[in-house]
Amino acid sequence: MSWLSDAAALRATRTPAVLVTLVARRGHAPREAGAKMLVTADGLSGSVGGGNLEAGAVDRAREMLAGIPAAGGTTGPEFLDFALNDRVPYEHGRQCCGGEVTVLLEHLPVVPAVAVFGCGHVGLELARILSRQDAELWFCDSRPDQVDALRTEVAGSPATVHTTHSMLPEEVVDDLPAGTHVLVMTHDHGEDLHLCQALLARIRDAGDLGSVGLIGSSAKWARFRGKLADAGFSAEEIGGIRCPVGLPDLGGRHPATIAVSVAAELLQRW
Repeated sequence: MSWLSDAAALRATRTPAVLVTLVARRGHAPREAGAKMLVTADGLSGSVGGGNLEAGAVDRAREMLAGIPAAGGTTGPEFLDFALNDRVPYEHGRQCCGGEVTVLLEHLPVVPAVAVFGCGHVGLELARILSRQDAELWFCDSRPDQVDALRTEVAGSPATVHTTHSMLPEEVVDDLPAGTHVLVMTHDHGEDLHLCQALLARIRDAGDLGSVGLIGSSAKWARFRGKLADAGFSAEEIGGIRCPVGLPDLGGRHPATIAVSVAAELLQRW
């Protein structure tokens, strides 16, 4: 497969990677400028020339994936130079081609993931905003007509959008990828409560969700806190849900205004 299809496969499985590109060659070298390699925490595909050159690039790529900054403290794309002769220090074996190469290392991060339960007025407005981001989005509703309307609205958008109709939305919770930011805003407070219980149970078991936000008033949240406590969740666990969700200083009750507030808070978290 080409590096593009490999990169697409990594994106689909939400696997972080570093793209290594041989951007310059001076003299003799094993590969031509433009050769590429994809490095993950436990695998790689492609090649930029093998030997000390390739192994050194892989080592640095995996340091980048682990969050280790460059010597100067930078964390963005990096250039590395390799001299291919027997007079330079080497760690993974000599390469005596006689030339020099420069490689560029670039993060291919996992895009943000957001799941929105509820495709009503606010959910639809939120879909219009978030679908213009480079993100992976899930929208779920128990009403098929609402799902169909949202699916039409976001067709052809830059984001990867998944839409689901389910009479039991809480059953979708276990299928969400790790790190997902979840927003609960259905048309039914009973659905909202069941979703909050399912989300807190997942956090208790796996602890792998990004954040959980619930739309609603302070009175609704007071009732929910009591019911969640009766269901066996601790005050600390319940406190992991943000309600009301959105920027606290941005007022207004119009669906589009609420959606802007919620989207802005999400972008801050990203």
